[in-house]
Amino acid sequence: MTDSVAASGPEAKGLPSIDVNEHGGKKDGVKQTMNRRLFMQLLVFRVPRGVDADGVAQELVKLLSERRIPGVVYADTVDPRSVGLLTWSEDAAHFVRVVRPLFNEGSLAHVEFRSEFAMLGRTYSTGHEPELEWSLLRRPIENVTNEAYRWHVWYPLRRKGMFAKLEPIDQSHILREHAALGMAYGQAELATDVRLACHGIDAGDNEFVIGLVGRELHPLSHLVQAMRKTRQTSEFIEKMGPFFVGYVMGSSSVTP
Repeated sequence: MTDSVAASGPEAKGLPSIDVNEHGGKKDGVKQTMNRRLFMQLLVFRVPRGVDADGVAQELVKLLSERRIPGVVYADTVDPRSVGLLTWSEDAAHFVRVVRPLFNEGSLAHVEFRSEFAMLGRTYSTGHEPELEWSLLRRPIENVTNEAYRWHVWYPLRRKGMFAKLEPIDQSHILREHAALGMAYGQAELATDVRLACHGIDAGDNEFVIGLVGRELHPLSHLVQAMRKTRQTSEFIEKMGPFFVGYVMGSSSVTP
């Protein structure tokens, strides 16, 4: 791929080499490398008493379509007055320049944001993706805009510092166990995921944002329960949640 950047600037003696590219598996015999990734943001807000939350959600769906802003609008399953908005872009400034102004208009100008559920993350590579561009830029969008997947569960997590001190081979074994369980649910068409890194861009110092999407809510809960038995979760997860449980009210999948 050609959209990568140099691994580092002018090298200074004694300083480490810096590589900000994403790396995938080999394609046509060449290791895939690119300097692109997708940012995704979840905002959750409560509408004032006496205001129809579903009406506000539909107003937001209409506004997204009119402004050609890609996004998903949720009904908050556990709070009848709350609505969620998921948006995405390769440009992180999109959330400030395009999404933020939406909340100066109509009913949206009077909502109360629930900061505990605000999540922002970026797609990342593991180094083994057979189709790197699809994995980073298209797969997450396809998952969250799939009309068959109306249930979405989002949550942040942070691993214990001791995980980073493990040998790479030990980390690989732990992550492989975790990933195999997720893939089993995916192949059974019970759940699929969106994995985002949020190091340094999360108010709660979390490391990852996870989205689980599916046709029914129970399998998503079942997957989280099953994951508790993996070594990664049982030994190395310091914090998970809060969990946002959203039901898709509408979406706008246009290209920004």
